[in-house]
Amino acid sequence: MPELETAKTNLPWVEKYRPKGLDELISHADVVRTLDKFINDEQLPHLLFYGPPGTGKTSTILACAKKMYSPSKLNSMVLELNASDDRGIGIVRGVIMNYASTRTIFKGGFKLIILDEADAMTSDAQNALRRIIEKYTDNVRFCIICNYLSKIIPALQSRCTRFRFAPLVDELIMPRLNYVVEQEGVNATEDGKQALLTLAKGDMRKVLNILQSAHMAYDQVNEENVYLCTGHPLKSDIIHIVNWMLNEDFASAYSLVKYLKSVKGLALEDILTEIHSYVHRIEFPAEIRIHLLIKMAEVEHRLSLGTSEKVQLSSLVSAFQEVIHKVVH
Repeated sequence: MPELETAKTNLPWVEKYRPKGLDELISHADVVRTLDKFINDEQLPHLLFYGPPGTGKTSTILACAKKMYSPSKLNSMVLELNASDDRGIGIVRGVIMNYASTRTIFKGGFKLIILDEADAMTSDAQNALRRIIEKYTDNVRFCIICNYLSKIIPALQSRCTRFRFAPLVDELIMPRLNYVVEQEGVNATEDGKQALLTLAKGDMRKVLNILQSAHMAYDQVNEENVYLCTGHPLKSDIIHIVNWMLNEDFASAYSLVKYLKSVKGLALEDILTEIHSYVHRIEFPAEIRIHLLIKMAEVEHRLSLGTSEKVQLSSLVSAFQEVIHKVVH
């Protein structure tokens, strides 16, 4: 038994604090209420959960499974296939079809097939799934989970009841974050917690992962340490970068930004994202701001295609230098 306890304490916090039941889910009250009613009335339809990562899609269906089946039945009644498993047309016609077509040994009830990260499935596999969903509804219910609804074929969408999982709001994340901080004895400051919420953008998994990393790396989880731990530019860095690009000549500004990037290990894409929100707060004339945003969008697009960061950095600096000339003249 002591070995089991040790294994449990060594779990990443994301798994350690994953909700065990529907009542522990911190958000999407309407979705949880609806699912609870479906289960109580034994009228569960095929489900389709979609939304950004870390918003509780997998946790919700696992909590539903724990409510529907006793611990002894859980393994035999639930088939969970993730993106890491092969889910091509062969698996759909083989494993999934065999599992769906066999009746349960328990009296009454139905089995549950969870297809996580279903947007990674090929359209052939999705097409093969259509008939299985219809044919074996007596035996089995499907729960399809994806990040992008557009990657699921319309024929599958129409066979399921859809639920959208929106990014979590800060007011809901904070109590859970405080609970984990208290349980783990983390020395976290208020600005550190705020930095976690800012970086996570509604992703609970990201909050806990960054919190655990920062706690392991530093004695205190404060704003600076959270940003350093993730390699994200600090607010002060962004202010310096914008000031250099607006007030220094091209060569100096380029050298200073390049030096800061290499010393702090910053990615140009992250810098660009932060500069974008900062530019909106600077009182530029409308046409100047529009020009800057278009140039920054072009730089970001080129970066996403895998172009050189050095060339794109010079392009970004030159866009700000152009602005100076426009304002002066």
